[in-house]
Amino acid sequence: MPTYGYECTRCGRRFEIFQSITDDPVTECEECKGEVRKLFYPVGIVFKGPGFHVTDYRKPEKKDGDGHKDKDDILDTKPTTTSKEKADVAS
Repeated sequence: MPTYGYECTRCGRRFEIFQSITDDPVTECEECKGEVRKLFYPVGIVFKGPGFHVTDYRKPEKKDGDGHKDKDDILDTKPTTTSKEKADVAS
């Protein structure tokens, strides 16, 4: 059964009641007989699993026609300089 929260408009008392969805809402404070209003609570969000961000927002992997990753993704494509080239540049 859900829990419903109420607040009295006269005395300010807050209370919670376990009620069925089909039950009539409470309209009167049990202590001062004042009018009550239903309170609404924020809903908690629970993310389950290995990680929604990683699985939902990850960039798709590039694959060639065989279903393998592209060579560019596997190998570093930055040009590298050898020690001989560095020596030539320095002189």
